Amino acid sequence: MKKTFFSFLSSLKLTIILLIIIAVASILGTIIPQQYEGGESFRHLSPELVKVFNSLQLFDMYHSVWFIILMGLLSLNLIVCSLNRLPASWKLFSNIPSPDRRKPFENLPPESVILIEKDRNEVINSVENLLRRKYKKIRRKDADSITFFYGEKGAYSNFGVYIIHLSILIFITGAIIGSLLGFEAFVNIPEGESTNTVHLGRQKGVKKLDFTVRCDKFTISFYDNGMPKEYRSNLSFLKDDNVILQGPLLVNHPITFNGIRFYQASYGSTPGGQAHITVNRENKEETAIKVKQKDSFYLKEKNAKVNIVRIEKNFMSMGPAVLIHIQNPEGTMRVWVFKRIEKIRDRIPGLFKKVPTFNPGRYKPYYFKLNRIESNYYTGLQLSHDPGAVIVAIGSFFVILGLFITFFSSHKRLWVRVDDQEGKSRISVGATSNKDPVGLKREIGYLLRHFSSMG
Repeated sequence: MKKTFFSFLSSLKLTIILLIIIAVASILGTIIPQQYEGGESFRHLSPELVKVFNSLQLFDMYHSVWFIILMGLLSLNLIVCSLNRLPASWKLFSNIPSPDRRKPFENLPPESVILIEKDRNEVINSVENLLRRKYKKIRRKDADSITFFYGEKGAYSNFGVYIIHLSILIFITGAIIGSLLGFEAFVNIPEGESTNTVHLGRQKGVKKLDFTVRCDKFTISFYDNGMPKEYRSNLSFLKDDNVILQGPLLVNHPITFNGIRFYQASYGSTPGGQAHITVNRENKEETAIKVKQKDSFYLKEKNAKVNIVRIEKNFMSMGPAVLIHIQNPEGTMRVWVFKRIEKIRDRIPGLFKKVPTFNPGRYKPYYFKLNRIESNYYTGLQLSHDPGAVIVAIGSFFVILGLFITFFSSHKRLWVRVDDQEGKSRISVGATSNKDPVGLKREIGYLLRHFSSMG
């Protein structure tokens, strides 16, 4: 029973079945939007079918339990296959055959045997010198009037497939670690403000960072047709109120801090912004003030405090407006200050009698005027933390190494016999290779040409 189970785990059929299932799952993961939250893509599906998809974790397939189990089974299959076949490969790597084996010289083609009119001892020395230049492992054996040589190179090529298996295991390990310990999140930060809390995507909820991100400045430029041309955020990263890193963040130019990569994902404008107000008093010079929501300023002549309660870009479809709250020892008063108050009065006769709070001169002797409202932008950041990325990078190195060894190297074994033949020195060459027969034939030809030049 144990032997049968081990054979099943090490079978090529299991590998093929797992790869087919993973390929089909990957196709489903491409067709079905991942991290689905009931958007437009599947509104035509019945609630029952959506419920089935959710129960099968098809909307978050690559983080599902069954997909991780598939990866684990594939890893186990590769490990068992490698352990099952490793002893044979190790034997080929470590075993050094005897130089005087007879089999390599049986049925040699005529072109693999040459005769040289030269003293055998001199020929032997020349053959040995050439072989030592070409091969690292050289063994020699003298028997009566025959001298044998054995050389080999590329024995490490027997392990190319195991290095590829190892790289796949490293890939899977990195992917699982990234899936379990990594996260993706997003956050909107108004210009000039900071935060250490982000909103998680897949997992839902929020996450508190161990540092603070501050948007020092946000800039945007537009094309003539009004489309955004470029937008960038100047960010600062702080720990214990100390700036550790500063830098510009642009689309396709992320910033990495504390192992978390920040991307420029979006932007928008926040309610309000900065308002430019002018305060006039009878027979006095006007005073220009720039304020934000919740700011305040004083009217010293009447010992009054003016609080900026709201800043609206289009209040009740009547254009930009600011709501101010005036406090003095006699009481309080609210006033809406509109930018286009004259046009509004022309459109609505008797406006100030009907709605006294719309009268910018209600708090006499002052008259408030709204000049403009500056847009206050926020930057939309996307965060990605994948602790398995370094492991995947290591796996990439090993897969390249394994492919190079597998396809561009071979284990070549060479036997050379030097003996006397009717007063001449005869050189016979036999060789084997685990792959690349064309390269082996080319190498044998190279050796025979050099042996022939000895005569």
